Amino acid sequence: MGEMVTFPSNGGDARGYLALPDNGQGPGVVVIEEWWGLNQQIKEVCDRYASEGFVALAPDVYGREVPMDEPDEAAQMMMALNIEQAAKDLTGAVDYLRGHHAVTGRGIGVTGFCAGGGLALWLATLRPDAVKAVVPYYGLIPWPDAQPDYSKLQAAVQGHYAESDDFADPETVRKLEEELKDLGKDVEFFTYPGVEHAFTNHHRPDVFHEEHTDTAWQRTVAFFRQHLT
Repeated sequence: MGEMVTFPSNGGDARGYLALPDNGQGPGVVVIEEWWGLNQQIKEVCDRYASEGFVALAPDVYGREVPMDEPDEAAQMMMALNIEQAAKDLTGAVDYLRGHHAVTGRGIGVTGFCAGGGLALWLATLRPDAVKAVVPYYGLIPWPDAQPDYSKLQAAVQGHYAESDDFADPETVRKLEEELKDLGKDVEFFTYPGVEHAFTNHHRPDVFHEEHTDTAWQRTVAFFRQHLT
């Protein structure tokens, strides 16, 4: 359904996977990868958004041709990532969608998984003019010294988190939600019982939970339609 595209990004060029709906147009959504990179699962997420009527773009955050399969390699790549620079680079994805002939609606949505969920939140703070809705999936920014300025956030936020998660643990998630609410932001987090990190990744049968995934998906699609159309 989709294809690889190239777009300007922070003074250079970036690559990404773009999926269009059958009718050729719809609201734009940026989909930010997990630490595995731009792999088949993320492309399938974009295709699924396209099937719901969205124009979905997944930028290649790592800028590499081949996604990773080994957890150690993925962890090393994520921790070596300049998260602040990556967030700035992702503004090019927002501009690309805003200027795309197929994109309609009142603004851009952003979603992401794991560290990509943290990047989704950060991107929304960098582009409050364009990003109107952001949906992190088990997403936090794991670098204490690199955190966004949430006071600049204008987008509505809907988060999806796992009850048993060592990365985005319930206490840290609760603190983030409280921080955003204290700043007067429109935010609602959902925590799904009995599941672990990455519970929506259907390529990981060890953690995948179909029922909770479907619930999170329906909530996300309704949320994006509410704020982008």
